[in-house]
Amino acid sequence: MSVTAHAHVEDHSDDHGHHHKETFVTKYIFSQDHKMISKQYLITGLIMGFIGILMSLLFRMQLAWPGESFAIFEFILGKWAPGGVMDADVYLALVTIHGTIMVFFVLTAGLSGTFSNLLIPLQIGARDMASGFLNMVSYWLFFLSSVIMLTSLFLEAGPAAAGWTVYPPLSALPMAQPGSGMGMTLWLVAMAIFIASSLLGSLNYIVTVINLRTKGMSMTRLPLTIWAFFVTAIIGVISFPVLLSAALLLIMDRSFGTSFFLSDIFIQGEVLHYQGGSPVLYEHLFWFLGHPEVYIVILPAMGMVSEIMAVNSRKPIFGYRAMIASILAIAFLSTIVWGHHMFISGMNPFLGSVFTFTTLLIAIPSAVKAFNWITTLWKGNLQLNPGMLFSIGMVSTFISGGLTGIILGDSTLDINVHDTYFVIAHFHLVMGISALYGLFAGVYHWFPKMFGKMMSKNLGYVHFWITAVGSYGVFFPMHFVGMAGVPRRYYENTAFPMFDDLTDIQVLMTVFALITAGAQLIFAFNFVRSIFYGSKAVQNPWKSTSLEWTTPVEHMHGNWPGAIPEVHRWPYDYSKTDDNGEYIIPGQDFVPQTLPLFEGEEEMQH
Repeated sequence: MSVTAHAHVEDHSDDHGHHHKETFVTKYIFSQDHKMISKQYLITGLIMGFIGILMSLLFRMQLAWPGESFAIFEFILGKWAPGGVMDADVYLALVTIHGTIMVFFVLTAGLSGTFSNLLIPLQIGARDMASGFLNMVSYWLFFLSSVIMLTSLFLEAGPAAAGWTVYPPLSALPMAQPGSGMGMTLWLVAMAIFIASSLLGSLNYIVTVINLRTKGMSMTRLPLTIWAFFVTAIIGVISFPVLLSAALLLIMDRSFGTSFFLSDIFIQGEVLHYQGGSPVLYEHLFWFLGHPEVYIVILPAMGMVSEIMAVNSRKPIFGYRAMIASILAIAFLSTIVWGHHMFISGMNPFLGSVFTFTTLLIAIPSAVKAFNWITTLWKGNLQLNPGMLFSIGMVSTFISGGLTGIILGDSTLDINVHDTYFVIAHFHLVMGISALYGLFAGVYHWFPKMFGKMMSKNLGYVHFWITAVGSYGVFFPMHFVGMAGVPRRYYENTAFPMFDDLTDIQVLMTVFALITAGAQLIFAFNFVRSIFYGSKAVQNPWKSTSLEWTTPVEHMHGNWPGAIPEVHRWPYDYSKTDDNGEYIIPGQDFVPQTLPLFEGEEEMQH
């Protein structure tokens, strides 16, 4: 199978060189080249990310200074902020769209879409993805769903407003509130199209990794990035269809009079005709995707951090096979823990104890990864460039955010802090900030491969330190606000005198949020400036062993001129010495994957 696939792809690349002259449209817009598609994903994801960050700043200002008038509210929100005072309905809408954009459009598509596309063909030694056309369709469906999601912001009744989880009955009854109308319909349509995009991409990634590896590239010679993208795609194919079914059933309830999620509903004393449905059924369907989703978000970041750490420690990754096993264990366990989101939904306490058990089990492979990263750094020759700093930062936020998961994963302890800011603090650190750090690390590290230029190191340092201090400044105090009992999604807590003392903490978090958001503008400036004016990159700027750095700096269709290189060793031969303690290649502390084993040399794979 793989031989014919290779032959086909090689023929195709030869054809391309001879016959087609690429126009602007085929090169930059409807491109089928995985390198261009990865740039499209990245730039779309970053734009969506800045929109999501702006929304979070608006509602953070509302939480810190409830009822205050801000000119910027009126400027951005218009009729939703009369006199500059934020309306209660739009607060929930901002929270809803912020969550949706960040989880799906930035951390799923922006992260996976960018780096799976860029790295899978380059690191396994393939000319391109298995299907360039499907790859292009996948991006444009993502773009279309982004446009629909953003369009819903401009509706007369406002965008969807039910929290990013859109639980019924708020989401299932168009008349329930302004944010349950057309905005919710567009939210569901956008998500259905997004899921189609995600599934097409995932199938493409799986087939490419299985079928198109170059000669000698066995599964145990794959970089951990590829293992992470591969398993992420498998989780996506298993769990995203379940969310699609939930969205379709919700559309049926809303528009066609069915009762999948509705029963015994009263509005202003009037009984509606819905009978026999269950909103808890929707919760099960949503979280059956929703929990694997957090691993779809974090696994690519983990794979990239593993790769970047090995390169910048000048050491082999510690426990390569244990890292693969932990990725597989996380993938399996992620599908049997969804009930921990529903401990207070009236669940049978015995079932709660089962979900507690499976949830705490998932800490084991996560801890294996954390210890292996720390051990990789141990006594390494650390190159502390921005990509490495963000990788180390990701380990920090993953550990500190993960520890609170032990509390939330326990059904008895969770009851006290469920639906408070403690939950927000937990998942922003362990999934949001960690995955964003992975995204930033990947951008700094593979920017030379994507754009042929180097990003400014000094601006990268400024970006990292402000972001690292600022994001802990936002989310660390949030744990204490949550433990004091402040509920999430309330647009002000002035009705509860017991929370008055916490206003100063809300102000502190908001100030940190504003500063951290400012640091992202430094990143945006560095990113755009480096594309046009950055110093030109050399072929292998980080002295890395993996295949992507054997391709020319100038992008070409088919990735390699001439034959695809053959692989002879695993991708982590850093600082490898002979019996005399000398580097195997004199004066060079890395051995490329394409170099055959020397006489008497042992292949490492631990």
